[in-house]
Amino acid sequence: MTKFKQYQSVMGRINWVLFLAAVATLPFPQVFIRYALVIWLVAWVLELRWLNKLQITNLKLQIPFILFALWYAWRALSGMWSPDHRAWSFMMERYMTFALLVPMALWGVNDRYDWRTAGKVLAISGAVSVLFYVLFITILFKRPDWVQYFGYRDWDFRYHTWSECFVTNGSYIKHRLFWCSTLIIASVAAFQAWRNKPQVYIPLWLVMLTAIPLTGSRQSIIILAAVIVIGIIFALPHKHRALYGTGIIVVGILLAGTLLALHPRHHNLDFRTIERAEDFTDDREPRLNIWGVALCHPEDYFWTGLGGGQGTNYLVAKYKAIGAQYYANMRFHAHNQYLEELMELGIFGLLLFIAAWLSIPFCARGQGRRTAIIFTTVCMLNMLTDCMWGKFDGIALWAVGMLLILIQSYETTTAEHK
Repeated sequence: MTKFKQYQSVMGRINWVLFLAAVATLPFPQVFIRYALVIWLVAWVLELRWLNKLQITNLKLQIPFILFALWYAWRALSGMWSPDHRAWSFMMERYMTFALLVPMALWGVNDRYDWRTAGKVLAISGAVSVLFYVLFITILFKRPDWVQYFGYRDWDFRYHTWSECFVTNGSYIKHRLFWCSTLIIASVAAFQAWRNKPQVYIPLWLVMLTAIPLTGSRQSIIILAAVIVIGIIFALPHKHRALYGTGIIVVGILLAGTLLALHPRHHNLDFRTIERAEDFTDDREPRLNIWGVALCHPEDYFWTGLGGGQGTNYLVAKYKAIGAQYYANMRFHAHNQYLEELMELGIFGLLLFIAAWLSIPFCARGQGRRTAIIFTTVCMLNMLTDCMWGKFDGIALWAVGMLLILIQSYETTTAEHK
């Protein structure tokens, strides 16, 4: 073995360990994810696999990466008409992970990458994170002076019950939508990784299914229902999947609707009020206020968009114009990734963004397609009420999820060629 091959072998082991570390940090605070992901990407570059021949065994698998690359290029081009180049450059830097993952998809990863091992790590880490957050909330509720000592002095510690404390501060510790989505994906990964050992899988499910409703997030309830429906459809015999699957989807929608109707905040979900900025009322669901303001003048951004990173600045100006000073001070973003894309990149950018996401399950193969269906469903539902890609942890989730899907698809392709 040449010295170069020995070097690649050593760096390959380091790369794999760092990737597992990046996977393990997904359900935890953003600062850990950021460092873990960057260090892992640096290790891949140092492995020098990009000096090898391109490993494109199936061009179809590269289509999602190509579409995301085009979306990234359109976002870069939007800097030409963006009024705030600092905000534009900040978002371009944050989305750099997409640009870095494209060559990784083209040159591949080393043979040590095993999606089953990564799935187990993600599942265990997801369950541990639940226990971590529950412990943190318990300390916050019982001994708020301890939490204040570590710098959380701006929180409101006046709670009557532990559950009230948990629901209110869940977003402060880790955004509840992303957290619950990650845990659901972790549980699915556990099912795939431990298919022959369900006794290991069941306790992880119980931990996660208990934690998700406790967050009080309506979106997480919808996502959970969707994943359960998909899991049931996967379990059906292939010849009955289309017929029975349709019925299961209908039942799932009715069940999710019933749960939302029973939710304490259901009375705020009157979407007929999203018509004019003048309908802004403090007692309405905040997202409905935000969407109403954003959709008040779609002609401002519909065709070319405002430019990358300009959505929040646009909304803040609108908040001030109608006297919504609290919203302006909080700098509330759109809380809907599709609306954010429309505002910043126009209708072309939005359609390209949606096409890139929808291409993931269509281009995946074998087990990768199953993972892609779950992954895409969870993320696209999540993006209905949150700008998931406005956060670094959302970008990290995309990167890790896409790589696992790619590895699973390559495994299927390789098996077919043998």
